[in-house]
Amino acid sequence: MDKLVVHGGKPLSGSVDISGAKNAILPMMASALLVDGKTELDRVPDLRDTRTFIRLLDMLGANSTFADNKLSIDASNITSLEAPYDLVKTMRASFYVMGPLLARFGEARVSLPGGCAWGPRPVDYHLKGFEALGAEVILESGYILARAEKLKGARIHFEIPSVGATANIAMAAVLAEGTTHITNAAMEPHIVQLCNVLNDMGAQIEGIGTSRLKIHGVKALNPVKITTIPDMIEAGTFLMAGATLGEITLNHVDPSHLAIVLEKLEQAGCELNVSSKSITIHKCDDIKAVDMTTDVHPGFPTDLQAQWIALMTVAEGPSIITDTIYKDRFAHIPELNRLGANISLENNVAIVRGVKSLKGAPVMSTDIRASASLVIGALMAEGRSDISRIYHIDRGYERIEEKFQSLGADIRRESE
Repeated sequence: MDKLVVHGGKPLSGSVDISGAKNAILPMMASALLVDGKTELDRVPDLRDTRTFIRLLDMLGANSTFADNKLSIDASNITSLEAPYDLVKTMRASFYVMGPLLARFGEARVSLPGGCAWGPRPVDYHLKGFEALGAEVILESGYILARAEKLKGARIHFEIPSVGATANIAMAAVLAEGTTHITNAAMEPHIVQLCNVLNDMGAQIEGIGTSRLKIHGVKALNPVKITTIPDMIEAGTFLMAGATLGEITLNHVDPSHLAIVLEKLEQAGCELNVSSKSITIHKCDDIKAVDMTTDVHPGFPTDLQAQWIALMTVAEGPSIITDTIYKDRFAHIPELNRLGANISLENNVAIVRGVKSLKGAPVMSTDIRASASLVIGALMAEGRSDISRIYHIDRGYERIEEKFQSLGADIRRESE
């Protein structure tokens, strides 16, 4: 098992290319199951999760090739409609195959999902949506089985905007008979791209980028070529590292996806230069404490909550960070405290009292974004930190240590 060894306190400088978005690529890979033919995707991040999803698609009978961040998926000859436990338990996004399989083949059998260790993220919204579209949904031996001779358009309302359910139901509804209305739909950039891709395939989705989607079902879709949007979570992670460690420029980024994050960084005293496809952040010697509450897009993303807490550990004064999306997503707090941070937790509210400096220590990753916060903390800390269980970070960040090395960080991967 690998670990990251970090000797912190080194200044950062230079530029880094932001990879394609993990949260965008996985549902778009699932959308390839909707078509008879070859879907081609560019700027595909080489991640543990990407490769797991490729394995899943190939187990279903797809023919996939992946090299140099280019992926082709030929779903012409699907031979299985089952996503097995061994794969789904490692990655919740595997559940995305249910909507496309159900829509195109009238049946899907998918294991109850697994993934990161923190928090329940139930699939109730997905299942209720499939039932509204006319599917019979049953649970048997840890698997969810959905069947429908033909899905029918329906009105579906989410009590809380759900990225996963919005994607899954949209992929199912594009081949349903009639019109489907989804209200309180998620509006994240990766949902916007998925809907645009579906329209490029021949779907008829209205209201893209709003909380109200209107989907007119069509009889068939066609394969397309896709360029993945930039990963706003990776971009935010590097911005928060640069805030205290040096001047760095992010290339291949969409600043519009990060509007609230950039606003918070400016409130913290950071100087930013923003163009249409790049962001430069300048080192700030005196970070101001800034409160933050996560929210659905366009609010502050929960996937950057841990990284923001890491930045606030060295801010002047106290800050209050509240996660309204996943209320128990705070496994990084005791690990950051091992680095000398002063963070307390009350329910879903973290109180961070800034300290002058962090000190290196051995710490342990618990999920993808918690891992990123520990990298930021270790880079800021004086001395050596060993970050274990980094298979989590490999699920969501492409060669993170190499990218930080290119900026001057003393960080390397070692076998434990």
